[in-house]
Amino acid sequence: MLTFLSFLFFTAFVAFFATWKLRRDNLKTQDGYFLGGRSLTGIVIAGSLLLTNISTEHLVGMNGSSYKNGAIIIAWEVTSALALVIAALYFAPRYLKMGLTTIPEFLEKRFDGITRTIVAALLIISFTVTLLPIVLYTGALNIEAIFRISELLDVNRSQGIWITILIVGGIGAVYAIFGGLKMVAYTDTINGFGLLIAGLLVPVLALWSIGKGNILTGLTEVFENAPSKFNVVSREPGIGPGARSAILPFEVLFTGLMVNQLYFWAMHQSIIQRALGAVSLKEAQKGLLYTGVLKILIPLVIVLPGLIGFYYFGTSLYDDPDSVYPMLVKKVLPFWLTGFFVAVMMGAILSTFNSALNSAATVFSLDLYKRYINRNTGELKLVRMGKWVSAVLAVFAIGIAPFVASAPQGLYQLLQQLNGIFFIPIASVIIAGFLFPRVSATGAKAGLLFGLIFYVLTYFVFRIDLHFVHIWGLEFLLNILIMHFVSLWYPRTDDFVIKDSGILNVTPWRYAAPLGIVLIIVTVSIYILLGNV
Repeated sequence: MLTFLSFLFFTAFVAFFATWKLRRDNLKTQDGYFLGGRSLTGIVIAGSLLLTNISTEHLVGMNGSSYKNGAIIIAWEVTSALALVIAALYFAPRYLKMGLTTIPEFLEKRFDGITRTIVAALLIISFTVTLLPIVLYTGALNIEAIFRISELLDVNRSQGIWITILIVGGIGAVYAIFGGLKMVAYTDTINGFGLLIAGLLVPVLALWSIGKGNILTGLTEVFENAPSKFNVVSREPGIGPGARSAILPFEVLFTGLMVNQLYFWAMHQSIIQRALGAVSLKEAQKGLLYTGVLKILIPLVIVLPGLIGFYYFGTSLYDDPDSVYPMLVKKVLPFWLTGFFVAVMMGAILSTFNSALNSAATVFSLDLYKRYINRNTGELKLVRMGKWVSAVLAVFAIGIAPFVASAPQGLYQLLQQLNGIFFIPIASVIIAGFLFPRVSATGAKAGLLFGLIFYVLTYFVFRIDLHFVHIWGLEFLLNILIMHFVSLWYPRTDDFVIKDSGILNVTPWRYAAPLGIVLIIVTVSIYILLGNV
């Protein structure tokens, strides 16, 4: 009963606070609904970015992966800081100067309307087919394992997961539909701090118990139990026999991983939309770089517990690594904290889910509906369309969520493999748009088409012995070459110049570059210190 009350109290507090903060906001305008009225500050942006990114596919999936494969998977997190530095110093100033609402909008300015439409469609498909279902399923898996929904409702485990998916998906849809981006951002900020507190409690209490009251002693015991698990440099092959089953070879840091990270943090609509909703460039840069600091620290929440899980459970859960984190939570958290923890888990799921819904609705409404269906639509009708799109996509994601349960290498690995279908082709075109002025609209479309076909054929059809992140790197290079080659035959007819929309103050934050340098140094130091463990 106490567990349920603590869950209900924290969840109700988050909902009340966000509603109170929105009481004077106008959610009937385009900027008000889709960009939070362009009023977001650095702290709100950072909190929202963290929780939009970190969900149960990280808490469950990455801890399960670190339990089985060791700390090598830390690369997904710490290298994010490098991408966030580039996003803050290079991309954000240009996005905000143009006054963008969506990333596809830039592609129309740089290339043409068809390129904008293709990328908008790909974004909506990627949200619906990959991100939304996996977020819902991993969230339901975690809540079922900790809260035992099936036992409470006297149903089997599969039915309990289905019910949880329906409840979480329904609540997430309500947030996204009726509150817009600002509701999402405010709830994210509170839940983000809750996630850090609750997430850190798990390894701290576990190490306290192992060390009999001394956390450092506990950490030493966990380390000495399996020192190789702490090595962040994988010796697995990335090329040749066994490459496909390797989790994260070290070499991928120099091939496709940074392209993926750059896309996610500087170009992915559900992420960069927070920066686009900033009150000024200064606050956008603060938000992005504060998130970089948090991403350096977040492995304590989504990697270290998996290593502790190996100390407790050994290899007994190697066939089901995604069950490690829920079991560890049940083992170390006192019962009176379980409700708060489940509320934070719920917040993490809701954040990623409703952020993706809001971004998909934004892209559809502005990049597809307004362009092709009703060019003269008013802002109120545009907002209504966004709400309907959120509702439809939520229903679709809820329907297919339970079917992602059979991922052979874990749910987080599955998410990354599927993301490659969309992320790298889109990243290639956006980067070419900024860095290569000779690439034409025809060249951009050729690069998009080639990238989609290349990845699907090499990884899913012909199943070549090359790690999927290496395929990303190869695909990126080939996409750039294809775009340049086609552009020789179909050259640009005009020059692209970024024009100041005058919407926001684009004066940069004076500490942006110094903090960026610090984040780069810390990231490199982590690999130097833990690379030879």
